[in-house]
Amino acid sequence: MDLLAVLDEAVAALKALLGDDDRAQGWTDDLRREVQEEISINRSVLRRHGTGMVRHLRPRFDEWMEREGVRAGRLRDLVGDVQRSLTEARATE
Repeated sequence: MDLLAVLDEAVAALKALLGDDDRAQGWTDDLRREVQEEISINRSVLRRHGTGMVRHLRPRFDEWMEREGVRAGRLRDLVGDVQRSLTEARATE
């Protein structure tokens, strides 16, 4: 899956309302919106200016999730995929 598709998937998933499992894993509505917004901004930068801009992005979603106490689950996995994809794309630029 290409980088923009990973970001698209994450933004779509994070726009949806949280389920009970998500809340039990430590997600709040505010955190969901903030993470979705950050991923959306990264996606917009890459769409507007090209994927070469990935070298200027500094994804720190893992640290953010850790600091917020978010436990393993579908949304954390999805956000982890975003970070891995951005990091891998930076390494190939």
